[in-house]
Amino acid sequence: MLIRTLLSWELFLLGWRALRAHKLRSFLTALGMIFGVGAVICMLSIGEGASAEQMESIRLLGSHNIIIRSTEPPASQQANDANTSVLTYGITRDDVTRLRGLPHVKDIVLMREVADTMTYVSRKFEGSVLGTTDNFFGVVNVQVARGRSLAATDSRYRHKVCVIGAEAARGLFGHEDPLGRNVTVLSRSTGPIPYEVVGVLQDVQTAGSPAKGLGARDVNRDLYIPLATETQRYGDLKVKWTRGSREIKRIQLSDVYLHVDQQENVLAAARQAQRILQHGHREADYAVVVPLELLQQAERSKRTWQIVLGSIAGISLLVGGIGIMNIMLASVTERTREIGIRRALGAKRYHITAQFLVETMILSISGGVIGIIMGIGFAWLVTWFVDWQTIVPWWGVGLSFAVSALVGISFGLYPARAAAGLDPIEALRYE
Repeated sequence: MLIRTLLSWELFLLGWRALRAHKLRSFLTALGMIFGVGAVICMLSIGEGASAEQMESIRLLGSHNIIIRSTEPPASQQANDANTSVLTYGITRDDVTRLRGLPHVKDIVLMREVADTMTYVSRKFEGSVLGTTDNFFGVVNVQVARGRSLAATDSRYRHKVCVIGAEAARGLFGHEDPLGRNVTVLSRSTGPIPYEVVGVLQDVQTAGSPAKGLGARDVNRDLYIPLATETQRYGDLKVKWTRGSREIKRIQLSDVYLHVDQQENVLAAARQAQRILQHGHREADYAVVVPLELLQQAERSKRTWQIVLGSIAGISLLVGGIGIMNIMLASVTERTREIGIRRALGAKRYHITAQFLVETMILSISGGVIGIIMGIGFAWLVTWFVDWQTIVPWWGVGLSFAVSALVGISFGLYPARAAAGLDPIEALRYE
């Protein structure tokens, strides 16, 4: 009977008129719900955007891949040896030979960084120049937007060709077409060497830049040449000048990508690779990065973030619900004589209960709707002004609306029952 009464259009209009009689008070009462729901939607949108960006960056590295990178040891014997000026560290070709024997490893990509400066006419760009095998582009999930990728024949005949990242192409060529033009690579060990651009990569989401702590490449700023060409022209030495001092490093390979046949074998293959490298290196001059582990960690962080936001949302809506209950209890006191008159004219207890429940539901649901609109608007403003990616989770919108309605019923039930429990005679005598 109560539910049927709540669905009455006449009762809805009666509750709406009662709230309109005190517009400012009704608006201030709904503010707690408005800001609570709005803040939840906005925070969820920012959190979903940040999480999606991070997880996409990890996926670009490949969930089937294991990345092994050469890293300079913190305290190297070569660096402390006064008799040598060459710092030797990192992954070696012997390591690759042993890694090829790992079970479930389907393919191996080899890379070596040779320079960090490239020029075209008078334009200069700071990025990374790397020699790599032709299977790099398929294993690392990067697509060529124009032209072609490196081919096996480029390595076989030591062609002086290159594939350039999108950001590097914009920095060097602007609006010009890079295909067929020569980019000059500046290296301290060999001097300037020109390479013909045969392909331009798609502009991809940063695949784990160092700023994001993933320890992987930003392919947008890279220039790739055939590994055989790199070996012939640069060798294993890399010379770098820093603040007037010369630094010479001997690194056989900068990065090695192991492509595993199935995702469930990735973690086991990573542990086996770690054991192989431990036997061949006295120092920790390498780092093993498993994108699958990073992806799992990101998903766990996302769930934790959602729980935190859910807790904040619960507190915010609780405060809004308490505000609604407080105002409705005051309204019951103000309208005690009205309640007595309605009871004297034949209204049942459930009629009085339904009347006040409808008013609280109108306050909470309208506040929830306005809060959803405000939260989506703030998320859009964050994207517009701060240039942060935001994604509005529609499950969060639906949940916020449902919770706002539930809060209206939960916190309006006590004032409604208090109003219905008034003695009609005492209510009529109330002044």
